[in-house]
Amino acid sequence: MLLLKRNQYIGIGLLSLLFISALTVSWSTPIKGSVQDLSNALAMPSSAHWLGTDQYGRSMVVRLSEAITLSFGLALICMLTSSIIGTGLGTLAAWQGKRLEQLLDVVSNILLAMPALVVVLLLSAIFPGSFVAIYVAIAMVQWIEYYRVVKSRSRIVLASSRVEASKMLGFSNLYVLRRHVWPEIAGTVLTLAAFGGANAVLMMATLGFVYVGLQPPIAELGLMSVELFPYYEQAPWLLIQPLIVISLLVLGFHLIAGETTSETEY
Repeated sequence: MLLLKRNQYIGIGLLSLLFISALTVSWSTPIKGSVQDLSNALAMPSSAHWLGTDQYGRSMVVRLSEAITLSFGLALICMLTSSIIGTGLGTLAAWQGKRLEQLLDVVSNILLAMPALVVVLLLSAIFPGSFVAIYVAIAMVQWIEYYRVVKSRSRIVLASSRVEASKMLGFSNLYVLRRHVWPEIAGTVLTLAAFGGANAVLMMATLGFVYVGLQPPIAELGLMSVELFPYYEQAPWLLIQPLIVISLLVLGFHLIAGETTSETEY
């Protein structure tokens, strides 16, 4: 059983508030973020448009809600994919021995030879505007962290006297994994997942900054920041909005990525 700390609950609360707010806006308004109203461009916040409108007269609150949902979706699937693959391979390598470990080490070292952001930029440039390409690229570079850390932690646990005693008593490998290995690595996996979620949000925003990520008129935080930058003197309140949302998302994930302890029953 994982024991969370106060800052982690704050992070979960912050992310939940952002996500629920985004869903509420998306469900309660019939207006889509791509609908333009050029006669109402760069409007200040009002009762009709709570956060104003952008250079095309599109509602900022609607576009931000769509962008938050998009970033959350990417972060979630990247966290799940990379954690499942990396944790599974790390545990398997620690359990099975050198041949599988050597093969996986070669693959991970090849991927580590290039910076993660370069790999993501490369695949995104090959398939511009593809959400699937961004997801695959980020998941492909993030599983390595789980693999290396989990392999090291699992090897220590598997060599412990508790595991040896369980094997001598005839307990199955599944029991050993559930009872001994997982409680020891669960906190680490959660921490890596939280940092991975923050990195996924930042990577997608970075791709938007350099125009190789998702393309207009899709609402994406990095792309919105670039599109609004030329209007920072006319409407500075618009540019700061996606930047604040990016900061809050990253802050929420980083708060969750505190040291988590596990309570193990014996």
